Amino acid sequence: MAGGGVISSSNTKAYPGELTCKVLITCLVAACGGLIFGYDIGISGGVTSMAPFLKEFFPDVYKKQSEIKDSSNQYCKFNSATLTMFTSSLYLAALLASCVASYITKAWGRKISMLTGGITFCVGALLNVVALSVWMLIVGRILLGIGIGFANQSVPLYLSEVAPYKWRGACNVLFQLSITIGILVANAVNYGFAQIKGGWGWRLSLGGAIIPAVIFIVGSLTLADTPNSLIQRGKLQEAKDRLLKIRGVDNVDEEFNVEASEQSKKIESPWLNLLKRKYRPQVFFAIIIPFFQQLTGMNVFMFYAPVLFKTMGFGDNASLLSALITGAVNSLATLVSISLVDKFGRRFWFLEGGIQMLVMQVVITVAIGYKFGINGNPGELESWYSILVVLAICIYIAGFAWSWGPLGWLVPSEIFPLEIRSSAQSVTVAVNMIFTFFIAQIFLQMLCALRFGLFIFFLCWVVVMTMVIYLYLPETKGIPIEEMGGIWKEHWYWKKFVPVADEEMAEVKGTNKDEEC
Repeated sequence: MAGGGVISSSNTKAYPGELTCKVLITCLVAACGGLIFGYDIGISGGVTSMAPFLKEFFPDVYKKQSEIKDSSNQYCKFNSATLTMFTSSLYLAALLASCVASYITKAWGRKISMLTGGITFCVGALLNVVALSVWMLIVGRILLGIGIGFANQSVPLYLSEVAPYKWRGACNVLFQLSITIGILVANAVNYGFAQIKGGWGWRLSLGGAIIPAVIFIVGSLTLADTPNSLIQRGKLQEAKDRLLKIRGVDNVDEEFNVEASEQSKKIESPWLNLLKRKYRPQVFFAIIIPFFQQLTGMNVFMFYAPVLFKTMGFGDNASLLSALITGAVNSLATLVSISLVDKFGRRFWFLEGGIQMLVMQVVITVAIGYKFGINGNPGELESWYSILVVLAICIYIAGFAWSWGPLGWLVPSEIFPLEIRSSAQSVTVAVNMIFTFFIAQIFLQMLCALRFGLFIFFLCWVVVMTMVIYLYLPETKGIPIEEMGGIWKEHWYWKKFVPVADEEMAEVKGTNKDEEC
């Protein structure tokens, strides 16, 4: 068949276990790791649109913004390399931290990585609260980034490994829900603290990051590690006891996979192991999904939403309020994904979301091009125009929030075999952070240079990513994580990379023979 197709799960094993109250609470607690990421995404854009913050740390930007009149080019009013470095330094730190987190997650468990992420993020938030200079702000952002790198590497793995396979999608999407809640809370905090007279409300906005960090730290301390992690570290009896407890059944022998642990221990360099031909499908999606996720343009709307709305002529409070509205849409739409991702499948939501984002990108591009043109002079903005732009952005965000947002974390975390799972998840996080850094660093310059053409840039990428998903991604819903390798053997394209059972057995025997020699 030409398309990616739906691979039947009828031949896979149906492991016992339901979504018990204990597992649900465990997943909710673990998913709180998304709060710190979401809060930072939401808070940074709001703070960088506050005049007192700009006046104290970025006076050149404040002066340029103050001097711009309605007749001036609105596209370039926030263009500053230092300002974008404040926003994007976090993502570069998260990129490097995710690589370190891979070793810690594998050697000491998912729980330790989660705890490390929470503590580091908390220290960074404290430093930002008391910052007196730009370098203190950026160092604080770097510490925040290290915390996010650890959390984003370990939390999706934890959720996918703990959840019963029939509910894995919904449980994993809780991470994305936490991100959207963090963004929503940050937008509300920005809007509220911007009203404080005296010009110090931005410190409260940045300091608010301590609260989700403490929630994540306390939550991590209460969690037990996953059975997969315990197996990987040779704690077999503890792993089996843990699996029995979270599945709520008397027998887990089928799911209890000791063989995967033995294969994992034989791998001396998991990073080099990713280059093996048989892992080509998983590595492809570990790279391409987070790459495409950033090129939807969604993070532009999230961490630059107030700046973007302000550029489009909304006032200070109106821009923060519009960002609050879009944040609420983001959270509500993610609930749709939690409810239906395991019913309709991953491919359906990827494709539906892609089409929805594409249509809205066209509307947004036409609306901004019509009013702002090339010179960036919109004149007076009518109320109908403002409503149209905000409505189009909300529909676009909803399309992302029930597709590429949650699935960008869910699909990579569920397709890796145990022996490469930790290192492959680090690749996903690293790619995500590379391109988040890239977009954050150059967005304001691109907006100034490309004008409304910037939205055409993202529109073209949405077309490409939707076609790639249609052609190359098989369906993963309803398949136990231990049985996921079978979907590639039935796919029209990936089956040529994945060895059949006889070849796999020969490879294992060859490895054992080499060890004996």
